[in-house]
Amino acid sequence: MRISHKRNIQRKLHKQKPLLINTTSAVNNTLKIETVIEKAEIADVVASKPIVASKSAVALTPKQQQVLDIVVNHTDGLNPKGIGLEAGQEEAKAASWATGALKKLTEEGLVERIQLAGNKVLYKAL
Repeated sequence: MRISHKRNIQRKLHKQKPLLINTTSAVNNTLKIETVIEKAEIADVVASKPIVASKSAVALTPKQQQVLDIVVNHTDGLNPKGIGLEAGQEEAKAASWATGALKKLTEEGLVERIQLAGNKVLYKAL
């Protein structure tokens, strides 16, 4: 790397330092405001009735909702390829299409992952 190029890069980096100082102080100020707001909201929540978390309270994308509906319809369990085919995907893409949504649904606790012999997996709704 040429020395003049290095010097130019260092100069550009030094120009940005004051910007970082200003933004960090602005972020700290906004964090203080947010914590005050959160404390007020917590007091309101405690005074109101307790909130019961339900399965419908989880925000799902349309694809995740579609996969969840397919899994709920098949009570005996279904593999990812079967879910993708049920959704109308091509046979080659079916398993990979459903896998992303199934991973999120298992993290949320809406779908149970059952490991069978080898690399076979079934998904059942809880």
